[in-house]
Amino acid sequence: MSDMSELTLTPERTALVAIDLMERIVALPTAPHSGPDVLARSVRLADALRDAGGTVAWVRVERPGVDEQPPGSGLSPEIEVAASDLEVVKRTWGAFQGTDLEAQLRKRDIDTIILTGLVTNFGVESTGRVADDAGFRMIFVEDAMSGLDAHAHEFAVDYVLRKLGPVPSTRETLDAIACSLAR
Repeated sequence: MSDMSELTLTPERTALVAIDLMERIVALPTAPHSGPDVLARSVRLADALRDAGGTVAWVRVERPGVDEQPPGSGLSPEIEVAASDLEVVKRTWGAFQGTDLEAQLRKRDIDTIILTGLVTNFGVESTGRVADDAGFRMIFVEDAMSGLDAHAHEFAVDYVLRKLGPVPSTRETLDAIACSLAR
C-alpha cells in the first residue's frame, strides 16, 4: 500500500466486518496467513476501531437445513463481543444475502467497510463484491484474511479485491485509525 490517502477514515462512519472467525474455520490450514494470525489481527482492528467510535460486525455461517451445527460453529473464544457490536448469522458465502447486515450498517450511517476474515476467495470476496455493489467504500486488510491456499488468496487479492478498494496491511489500517483520531 503506497498511498495512505486511500486510507483516510471517519471512524463513526466505518465498520469492521469480520467474516467466519469461528473455531472450526480458524483451525483450518490456511495460507499465506494462519487462521490464528488472521483472528488476532482482526481482534486488534476491532478493538482499535471500536475505541475510535466505529462499528464492529462479527459474521459467522450456519449450515442451512441441518438440525445441529458442527462443533466449533460459534465465534472463536478470543473474540470478546462488545454490547455495541453486531453479530450476524449468514447461510450463504456472503454476509449480505438473507441477513440484516446492510440495514444495520445503514442505520448507523456507515459508508466504509474494513473487511477481514476467512476465507479470502469465498466469504470475504463474496461479501466485498456485494458491499461494493451496494455503494460502500471498501478496504480489504491483506494480512487479516487468508485463503485455503496462498494462490487462491493472492489471486482474489490481486485480481478482484484491489479493483474494489485498497488492500493495506493491519499495521497500515491501525495507523489510519489512529490518524483519524488526531485530525
